[in-house]
Amino acid sequence: MPAATSPYLVLVRDLMHRPGEMRERTLDFDVPEQLGVGAAYVAEGTELALDLRLEGLHDGILVTGELETTMSGECVRCLEPVSRPLEVEFQELFAYSPEDAVDYTVHDDHVDCEPVVRDAVVLALPFQPVCRDDCPGLDPETGEKLSGHAEQKQREVTDPRWAALEGFRAGDTGPDTD
Repeated sequence: MPAATSPYLVLVRDLMHRPGEMRERTLDFDVPEQLGVGAAYVAEGTELALDLRLEGLHDGILVTGELETTMSGECVRCLEPVSRPLEVEFQELFAYSPEDAVDYTVHDDHVDCEPVVRDAVVLALPFQPVCRDDCPGLDPETGEKLSGHAEQKQREVTDPRWAALEGFRAGDTGPDTD
């Protein structure tokens, strides 16, 4: 995505080389690309609210942010769709010069919050999302959802290695030899 059209860009010209100055900005936009892959993600087009606090320092701009969006995914137990609110906080320093930068720098009087937001969101996504904490999942034999049945019948599962002894009972003495 070209940097000029990125909704994550924030103009910081009024803060540059002015230690002690602080501004707050709010960005509300739809996520241009999916954030995260796997069982949980923030889908493209999902609304993202980003509250930023930008502080001018001697060596760069300190960006502190809180974001709110909606996580989507699939329950890893029953495969039902999952959608939950996601709130993430982050803080990162954007250095003025590449020599001082640990990770990020100020480019053309702007800070690009996309990589910071992407990293923060991906790290906050659940690795194995579930629709509810007590989700019983799927029946291992039939593949049916266990949560849909009011009462589960316990099936007696016989190990196939013991199938030859199925007819044998402890009280049986065997065939009559009279």
